[in-house]
Formats: sequence, structure tokens, C-alpha cells
Amino acid sequence: MLKPVRSLLAVLLSLLALAGAGTLVPRPLWSAGHPGSAEAAARRILVLSNPIHTDIAIPLDDETRRRFAFLDESGMPLSHPEARWLVLGWGGRAFYTQTPTWADLKPLPLLKGLTLDRSVMHVDVAGDIVEPSEGIIGFDVDAERYQALLAFIAASFRGEGDRVDVIPGAGYGANDRFFEADGWFSALLGCNTWTAAALRAAGMRTGWWNPLPVTLTTSLALFN
Repeated sequence: MLKPVRSLLAVLLSLLALAGAGTLVPRPLWSAGHPGSAEAAARRILVLSNPIHTDIAIPLDDETRRRFAFLDESGMPLSHPEARWLVLGWGGRAFYTQTPTWADLKPLPLLKGLTLDRSVMHVDVAGDIVEPSEGIIGFDVDAERYQALLAFIAASFRGEGDRVDVIPGAGYGANDRFFEADGWFSALLGCNTWTAAALRAAGMRTGWWNPLPVTLTTSLALFN
């Protein structure tokens, strides 16, 4: 009886050690310059976090509307006069689409979220977002790195050419949509590691491995 318990404790301790190292070891190891340098700061981006998930918010301007024109075609209100931010996140299809709140949690989506699942992109439209606020971190990035971030996000959608596959009937409300995404989701390489990779494309440094929002936000505070 003690042997399985010890094995489980060893696995948990190993994961905690990896998460700690993944937070404290920067990626990339060496800084290539501050992404929000005074001479080239051009765009404000936000990282939105809750206890288990992170999103990236980008300004909803004419450039964003042109770059993600397929969102208009899906019925999202990108041109609403009060729309200010486009909020994007990546995650596991079953858990992400079927669990808008903890009250909606079901065994099968949870199992897939802890193992392996197809991935989806979730996109929402937001009005004014107050900074500073709990769960919100803002960064200024220069024009070149902002374009790299947009390219990373666009490449995360799955589709052919300018056509991206929307998931019919999937969404939490009238303003958001789910889309098919590239890649497979797992608990070890999930929504927060996607956010970290997107931020690195924007020139920021994250932890080496950030499976949880707290590990990502801690590393962002340490290295940027």
C-alpha cells in the first residue's frame, strides 16, 4: 500500500520541481532587448489570467479587423462602437467548449483536459479594460514584435487560405466564437504554454515551462 503512495508523491514532487524550475529559468536565457523600448513602443497588449487559464488581448483597431477579417464573417461584432479589445486563447476542445463555468464541469471533458484532446481557439470581444486590475498585466511592444505576435496568433487557427473553421453552436455568449486550431492539447502543453509561446513571439521572456497561470505571470514579472 505504501509503495503506490510513495510513487504518487514522487510524481507530484517531480512535477512541482519542474514547474518551479520552469518558472525560474528564463526562456530565452538571454534578453534580446526590452520589448517596450521607448523609441519603438507601438502597441499595448494585455495578458488576462484566472486560476487555470490565460488569454491575450490585442487592440481592436483597423489593422486587427483586416488581419482577422474572418471573425466578422463568423458574426462577431468587431465593428461595434464600444469594442476595444480582441481577446484570444487556445485550449482543449472538449473542456474549453463545454465548461463555461465550474458548475458545467463534466467527467469526459475533464478527462480529455487532463490527457489529450484536439485544440480550439476561443475569441471574444471586449470593451474598455481597466489597468491595473487583478488578473490583468499590460505590456508595450514595438511594431515589429507586434506583427510577430499577430502572425503567431493567426497561425494557431486551422483552415485553408483565408478560410478558418468556426465550430457551429460553440460559444459562451453572443459575442464570442470557437474555431478549430492547430496542434494537440494536453495538461503539460496547454493553454498557458500557448500564451507563453505567443508572448515570446512578441519579444518577451517567460519561464521555460509555464503550465499554470501563476507560473507564467510570475515569470513575466521576473524577466520583463
